Amino acid sequence: MKKSILAISLCLLAAVGYAKDIKTVVVTTTPQMHCANCENRVKTNLIKVNGVEGITTSLVAQTVTVKYDADKISEENLIKSFQDFKYEARKLKPGEKVVREKHECKEEQGVVYETE
Repeated sequence: MKKSILAISLCLLAAVGYAKDIKTVVVTTTPQMHCANCENRVKTNLIKVNGVEGITTSLVAQTVTVKYDADKISEENLIKSFQDFKYEARKLKPGEKVVREKHECKEEQGVVYETE
């Protein structure tokens, strides 16, 4: 019985040691996302960033919600990574709303921006 309890305790301790520190940050982008192509560009490039676990975008709210492993990337470096695909990101304050700009998207007209 003691050996079983010890084995279970060791397994739980090991699991805690391997647990990921998953955090979430909500940002808005400049330029704003105006169409599905814009959303896909953000998602396609951001998923390549080491530590990113999941991405949800919203054209209506102009938000990008990113789940990331804080052991692999800091929030600051995650936000800076948007520059790699020619966007700027800014963390939103809780409850902050973004006003969607009226803009005709060049990507929607068939002009696709190159990414690295």
